Amino acid sequence: MELHFSHKNGAVDSLIDSLMDAAGGVSNPLLVREMILTALKSGQESDYPADLKLLLSTMKEMRYTNKVFSPYRERRKVTIFGSARIPPEEPAYQACVRFSRELARRGYMIITGGGPGIMQAGNEGAGSENSFAVNIRLPFEQAPNPIMSATTRLITYKYFFNRKVAFVREAQAIAVFPGGFGTLDEAMEVFTLIQTGKTSPKPLVLIDDGSGFWDHWLTFIKNRLLALSLISGEDFSLFTLTSDVDEAVAVIENFYRNYHSLRFVQGKLVIRLNRELSPEEIGIIESEFPEIREPGSRITTTRPLPGEEDEPDLLQLPRLLISFDHHHYGLLIACIWRINSFHP
Repeated sequence: MELHFSHKNGAVDSLIDSLMDAAGGVSNPLLVREMILTALKSGQESDYPADLKLLLSTMKEMRYTNKVFSPYRERRKVTIFGSARIPPEEPAYQACVRFSRELARRGYMIITGGGPGIMQAGNEGAGSENSFAVNIRLPFEQAPNPIMSATTRLITYKYFFNRKVAFVREAQAIAVFPGGFGTLDEAMEVFTLIQTGKTSPKPLVLIDDGSGFWDHWLTFIKNRLLALSLISGEDFSLFTLTSDVDEAVAVIENFYRNYHSLRFVQGKLVIRLNRELSPEEIGIIESEFPEIREPGSRITTTRPLPGEEDEPDLLQLPRLLISFDHHHYGLLIACIWRINSFHP
């Protein structure tokens, strides 16, 4: 029998509905129905066990990720990347402890990879009660650190891609300390996701250890990638480079000074704010960032759009509505910083 996501499956649809009724407590039954149908269609379409095991493990890992993080949706979180090989006596380790401790003091939670080195420093500074550890099974280096080994906020993944989703999706900011291949891989993926609009704008802070680690990286980015037009000048708005822990904390705090969040609704960009902008301030945004608007369009205020009812806790926030040009996510970050510069 060929299965369809529309209600054209006869007895199978009735059985799925009965199954959800029997299980009870199923939220968003239309979405759960499609998940069940996806599993059934996968079983029809593939007889290769490894393919089905991949789908099964992926869904199980993401289900557990949602279970662990969902009680803490209201708290802002910062993901920290960095080398597993940096010992506690190194300046970068101590800087990370201070950084995460200050963020926890301000109400943030910390997400790390849960291993040694910079990951352990992040969990140490914030304390296990303010931390998550999203660990990965590896032959070496990646056993859970002692701060997080006994907490219920420890998740151990089989697949890197599921782990990366948790790192980025659950965080409102990313901080990157010096590290090796893994750290650079994680950092570059965040660059790509923000640059292409595949994750929401968020501060990305590269924190140096005083050795010029990120300065050398920046020189390469400017002299090779920018010089060869492989990136554009506006992409430098995607990140902040600093060796000052207090500045790194301030960057994260100030990013949400007035900007709250955004989403796309029926092709329109909705920016949610903590404080409504005046007509004069909107005019400044329009004049300084014309590239982010489709030609002939204007930036306007708006009430919540019909597609936003699924976030009832945000309906009271003031909003800007933009016909956004998707070529300019770097400028969108710069625009958010400009919005945050206006004082009440």
